[in-house]
Amino acid sequence: MVRTACLVVADSMGVGAMPDADRYGDAGSDTLGHICERHPVVMPNLAAMGLCSIRPLHGQADLATGGAFGKMATRGAGKDTIAGHWEIAGCTVTEPFTTYYDGFPPELMAEFEEAAAVGWLGNVAASGTEIIQRLGDEHVATGKPIVYTSADSVFQVAAHEDVVPLWRLYAICEAAFEIVKRHGVARVIARPFLGTSGAYVRTENRRDIAVLPPRDTIIDVLERAGIPTCSIGKIKSIYGDRGFSQAIKAGNNAAITQATIDAVKQRKGGLVFSNLVDFDMLYGHRRDPLGYARAIEALDRRLPELCAALGDDDLLVIVADHGNDPTFPGSDHTREYVPVLAWRRGIGRVELGTRRSLADAGATVAAWLGVEAPEGESFAGMLA
Repeated sequence: MVRTACLVVADSMGVGAMPDADRYGDAGSDTLGHICERHPVVMPNLAAMGLCSIRPLHGQADLATGGAFGKMATRGAGKDTIAGHWEIAGCTVTEPFTTYYDGFPPELMAEFEEAAAVGWLGNVAASGTEIIQRLGDEHVATGKPIVYTSADSVFQVAAHEDVVPLWRLYAICEAAFEIVKRHGVARVIARPFLGTSGAYVRTENRRDIAVLPPRDTIIDVLERAGIPTCSIGKIKSIYGDRGFSQAIKAGNNAAITQATIDAVKQRKGGLVFSNLVDFDMLYGHRRDPLGYARAIEALDRRLPELCAALGDDDLLVIVADHGNDPTFPGSDHTREYVPVLAWRRGIGRVELGTRRSLADAGATVAAWLGVEAPEGESFAGMLA
């Protein structure tokens, strides 16, 4: 029987600024460290795996007893979702994607308006939850979708589901993608919402459209080897919808965790790859350290069930893709080291040290499943 490897991205859970963080305006950022300073975090299962042993954390003891633990540097440029995930999977981004933090240029927006046959509101860098409160009433009155961006290379389009039906919003985003990709933008995200004035709430009908990785990732290598690959949540879209044999839709941490557990139980080998989006979307960008702390505890409570679903020769790897310090100024990602945890049944305490690239996580998963990753140094041999 082919082994199963479960790769979970705890989106944005950085563990301290990288040496080049000052180039990104992120010197002093420390997502997990600052959360622990602000709020007690009860995470006995993550601690046993080694999350609290990577570096000193306020209020946390070194309790690693059964797991491999360390931290990984981002080798590539940038601090965005796509760059982090691509590097994890063995495709390092050497040149950062184009960002438009002051809004998109007039010529781009004119192209968008003509191609999508729709006007627009906004065209600013903003928090997605804040901008729908600020412009939601005007959107409902005019039917014009809200366009915004962030420090990520992303063109986001928000619309009320009762004003712009989902099929129409998705079509608008597909038209937008054909335009913005020529301007170096990596991703378009449809951001539907519901509710009434002063109480608009985003729904879980988000849809991402992203550029394709320019080179092979471990997903492509596994696909060619005939090894099953399962995407949960937004993972598939981050790789341009390429290479996955199964995709399971799930919109928040609770649903994604449950879907991950179910997928591991049902698989007969291969990769289960999921992203816990709430850490970043709900708590990092919204600068909510207490919410982030409670979300870590929620994941911790489900870990025994996830581990129990794994077979004797299966592997769990938990990583992050970048930081998003909820105590740091602004509302954007932060350039940080990220944790790497690995667990298999019967494993003792294994110290992985500081890895040179996020690609080491993907290389380990690939080696565990019997293929060679395009990049990265596997630590699978340390997990025996």
